[in-house]
Amino acid sequence: MTDAHSLDQVIADALTERELDYERPQPGRFHVTLPGIKKQRTNCWLILGNHALSVEAFVCRKPDEAHEEVYRFLLRRNARLYGVHYTVDRLGDIYLVGKVSHAAVTADELDRLLGQVLEAADGDFNTLLEIGFASAIRREWDWRTSRGESLANLQAFAHLLEPAGQQGRVADEADS
Repeated sequence: MTDAHSLDQVIADALTERELDYERPQPGRFHVTLPGIKKQRTNCWLILGNHALSVEAFVCRKPDEAHEEVYRFLLRRNARLYGVHYTVDRLGDIYLVGKVSHAAVTADELDRLLGQVLEAADGDFNTLLEIGFASAIRREWDWRTSRGESLANLQAFAHLLEPAGQQGRVADEADS
């Protein structure tokens, strides 16, 4: 079953069966919204090409700082991913991308791929923010504190406020 119409239906059925939110702007193109915890949602494109299904998901914008450390984390993380890998676009924004041959497109394979996209994007999100946006997080914390604003969605980063000598290396922890 490798004709485009059949594969389009396999994808639509799999997304519907798993109760995932998606839009289908045209045949062979699906914009899927994967619900997360740390990253509230991950937008993912599934695009049927002539020979393969492409998967592309935005993870986060270009880091403000510690670029080398962020890229080292991404490269090491790539070794443990299934069916997708991290990449950066021409602006430096971070994505997960992958390709699957038409012959491998099944409901179960889509479940594995989308599960991997969600696990990586959601699971690595705070780590990427800690490494690449630590200064911005500290400034935001200080600004909110000075104005009496809520810090609820910054609590996961409270450890970044510890004195410099007491902070653990996030990238090193991710490697273990």
